[in-house]
Amino acid sequence: MSYSYARRYTGPVTAVVFDWAGTMIDFGSQAPVMAFTRLFSDQGVAITVAEARAPMGVEKRQHIACLLAMPRVAEAWRATHGRVATEADIDQLYADFIPLQTAVIAERSILIPGAAETVAFLQDNDIRVGANTGYAREMIGEMVKRAAEQGYAPDSCVCATDVPCGRPFPHMLWQNLMELKVEAVQSVVKVDDTIAGIEEGLNAGCWTVAVAVSGNEVGFDLAEWDGLSEAVQDRLRMAAAARLQQAGAHYVIDSVVELPAVIDDIEARLSEGEQP
Repeated sequence: MSYSYARRYTGPVTAVVFDWAGTMIDFGSQAPVMAFTRLFSDQGVAITVAEARAPMGVEKRQHIACLLAMPRVAEAWRATHGRVATEADIDQLYADFIPLQTAVIAERSILIPGAAETVAFLQDNDIRVGANTGYAREMIGEMVKRAAEQGYAPDSCVCATDVPCGRPFPHMLWQNLMELKVEAVQSVVKVDDTIAGIEEGLNAGCWTVAVAVSGNEVGFDLAEWDGLSEAVQDRLRMAAAARLQQAGAHYVIDSVVELPAVIDDIEARLSEGEQP
């Protein structure tokens, strides 16, 4: 019996799938942090910015569950409410979270500098553009509208609530690829600012590009970042890049403005038969 095996993919990049907050909009990924800290504060349980950021990238109900599973937060909840948090508590917190997050997302839906130009580069090179997010479908209407007004309208947009499992499962990304009619997963690049998003790309079999400065791992908005000294910026950049590289990212860049050069490098590697 003989078998026929597919050859290694050696063609160009055919699609790029972006995360939203911290990658294409909302420099510093501030919207989720603002919503989570307000949500828990309203319950009499203060959480730190670092705690709020730790599970970033996952579906938001799961994010709440992850926060409540943290030993310090779990103890603070028990001390305030007299009992351990239950599934019913998570459900109620998520219901309360939706309007909080929706309002903040709308406020923070400003494209990261260079994002529109990067999308134009992809379109000029016949590279399809997709997006996915840990946000629920009901949260993103105004965000998508405002992004389109600034020149960013991805051909496919998938939310964690659209699929059986969010990140780090590859379900959202695979849904993007089906909608974009991608033939070879090796020709796809996932761009994300979170560890969960990089793991999603790796689990899907794609090239992964992590953005360090504009996203969750540094966590400063643009004005705050620009106000830092060069030495502090370098220290934060290196620490964020190290965490993202450790997560397995094929490339780490400051922001999506640097993506075109990465695409060129990936295509050179693919032409030599290298796979993600």
